[in-house]
Amino acid sequence: MAGSTTAERGERKRESSGPPPVRAVRRRRLRLIIASAVVLLFLGSGAFWLLYGSDLVRVERVSVSGTDVLTQDQVREAADVPLGEQLVSVDTGAIERRAAEKLPRIDTVDVVRSWPDEIKLRVTERTPVLLVHKGDEFVEVDDDGVRFATVEKAPKGVPALEMDLSRSGSAAASLRRFGEDRLVREAVRVAGAVPESLAPETRSVKVRSYDAISLELTDGRTVDWGSSEKGAQKARALVALMKAEPDARHFDVSVPSAPASSGS
Repeated sequence: MAGSTTAERGERKRESSGPPPVRAVRRRRLRLIIASAVVLLFLGSGAFWLLYGSDLVRVERVSVSGTDVLTQDQVREAADVPLGEQLVSVDTGAIERRAAEKLPRIDTVDVVRSWPDEIKLRVTERTPVLLVHKGDEFVEVDDDGVRFATVEKAPKGVPALEMDLSRSGSAAASLRRFGEDRLVREAVRVAGAVPESLAPETRSVKVRSYDAISLELTDGRTVDWGSSEKGAQKARALVALMKAEPDARHFDVSVPSAPASSGS
């Protein structure tokens, strides 16, 4: 040290007077983290206020789409969307349940928040595949066997469901085993399997038992379908049989591998 020059001693003093490079980097990083946290805190507080305290994101409008038979006002009334409530706080599940419970014609309803101030109700209505006569009115049955609405006028192109259930013999045993609701669902399955070309001509689906379901066409021709099983095979057999026997009045596809026809 005694041999050090004045310049060398000054240089060492300057080097020892500042923080080490690593320590300086750590301090700058800490200051940056603190500043970022403060900014995020303010942003978070602002976002919370905007979602839960601001009048800018309250429900002001309710739009409805997808209705056919139902009116938009009917859906709005049944859904009972709370106008004026914060959009983020709206219970979409409760809205869906209210709409479905009050309007059985609704199959599904999707409730969508549309920022900043709208609730959208996207409705899918049930479609009747069979009709049940009830006095002068008709009860509509969908493809799940759900009886969902009573109407005064029969929808065009929807066949009638005739439940001709005997209380004795094998038919009664079928009724006891499966129950009427199950037999209705079996009729629905048969109606859904009818060939597309014949669907508009199907006047009625008659159920006598699980294994005895038949069709009546608009021109008076009849079809023994049997059970709802092997529907696709029966449909193909019926189309082929009708082409081969165009003058026949009765067709039997209950055993699709051995279809039969009669009458002319």
